[in-house]
Amino acid sequence: MKLHILGASCSGVTTLGQVLANHLQIPYFDSDEYFWEKANPPFTTRRNPALRNEMLMADISQYDSWVIGGSLLKWDLELHFDLIVFLYIPHEIRMERLRKRELERYGDVIFSDPVRHKQYLDFMEWARGYDDNTTQGRTLRAHESWLSRQTCSVLEIRGDYSVEERMRVILQTLTSQKSVSGAQNPIGR
Repeated sequence: MKLHILGASCSGVTTLGQVLANHLQIPYFDSDEYFWEKANPPFTTRRNPALRNEMLMADISQYDSWVIGGSLLKWDLELHFDLIVFLYIPHEIRMERLRKRELERYGDVIFSDPVRHKQYLDFMEWARGYDDNTTQGRTLRAHESWLSRQTCSVLEIRGDYSVEERMRVILQTLTSQKSVSGAQNPIGR
């Protein structure tokens, strides 16, 4: 079973991916671990795309089943998924969660250090542009366009649902896929 979960920053992809992988007893791979070099501060140095792709493919090729979390837009990979799960939560809720996450993750340095504060503001501006498609790269429109071109089942979960609610819908979809394949399953749309 090869599953892919994607959505905007702070839509719950990593949390859901880890819980789902743990439940299914399969490995979880986060695209950020491949996209970004280890750096201080984190998420500031992009990895060479060819190396990034090589690393991800080497890791997942060791397993028959896995979950990949995070956007793979423009990664130019030949991957087959059994199910893609797209998460969307309302903009205001997501941005508030993102503010809280960044403060929990980095502390007051995102306000007290001028360089880190600018990075924080730039990141928040980038994340804000997801819904209105004004940011570079990962946007709602780009995700929806990419999803429309996929040939596997796509499950859309739109709304502010708990991890448990999302898990229930995904597990029901995986169970029903055994008898029906290729169906699009919009939830909360």
